[in-house]
Amino acid sequence: MHRMESAGVIGAGIAGLACAQALRSAGVPVSVFEKSRGVGGRCATRRINSTAGVDHGAQYFTVRDARFAAKVEEWCAAGAAACWSGRIVCLARGVTAELLEQNIRFVGVPGMSAIAKSLSIGLDVRTECAVQAIRRNDDRWHVEDAEGAMYGPFDALIVTAPPLQTLALVGGHSTMMALALSRVRMSPCWAVILQLKEMLQVAFDAAFVHESPLAWIARNDSKPQRQTGNCWTLHTTEDWSLVHLDQSADDVTRTLVDEFWRTVAQPTQLPEFVAAHRWRYARPIEPLPQRCLLDSAIGLAACGDWCGGPRIEGAFLSGLAAANGLLDGIGERATIS
Repeated sequence: MHRMESAGVIGAGIAGLACAQALRSAGVPVSVFEKSRGVGGRCATRRINSTAGVDHGAQYFTVRDARFAAKVEEWCAAGAAACWSGRIVCLARGVTAELLEQNIRFVGVPGMSAIAKSLSIGLDVRTECAVQAIRRNDDRWHVEDAEGAMYGPFDALIVTAPPLQTLALVGGHSTMMALALSRVRMSPCWAVILQLKEMLQVAFDAAFVHESPLAWIARNDSKPQRQTGNCWTLHTTEDWSLVHLDQSADDVTRTLVDEFWRTVAQPTQLPEFVAAHRWRYARPIEPLPQRCLLDSAIGLAACGDWCGGPRIEGAFLSGLAAANGLLDGIGERATIS
């Protein structure tokens, strides 16, 4: 591939933003296309009033890799992230057990979306731009949005959508990538935000839940710099979500709020606010072993938390791998600055 003079990234989640910043640091002009109104993907903060919100997607992140550790240190220094020292336990039918492993957990501040916003600084991000097709003409890439508008040309194109959506875009261009993508499965997750009128009298801030449709519950204001009080986020198990994937949000809310009160073994309260959100592609069931998919002959890559390992760290490293895989083809290499 000749020198990369431009690149397009589809998706402004952590993988897409990490990839775009790595390319930008190597001097490559990058355009990022995001179908939603903001960046972050599942690093999401749902506003429930004019000033504050609640994390209803990814709840925290941990650090293992030195490259990600360096970025987290930058986020913390800039005030975009902080350590969360909340007490986390295991719960089964109201019985509390201490969590044996005590990983250091970080969160975005004042919400999880803050780390994505930090990663997006300096990037050309076009929100509310849903890409419906990619086209290759004269050895360069063009993208077409849902309104029929065309963008490009790009020397390289990176797709960071969920695997099924990525397959729909790249499948006609790369057989190798299509075969790998067809093997990836993502599990869904229902999330419920619950704001209570009174403080819940429990001796924990979050819990991994067993023997329940719920897998996780967390008190949002136990995290640093949260302004909204008495808010809990509830996440369901993979099995329950699969069975109830197409159930109405109202039915899901009623079921899971009832289950929440059984889980915490506390008197019920009438909520101030309650809402459900369905994450159709929440977690990779079995991530691919490689960090990214790359067809360097045509300048096409795909990445996400379904490559090389899940979690926010996995998405970040996957985006970095995609950028460096493309840059290696022209004898350059980048790190995120």
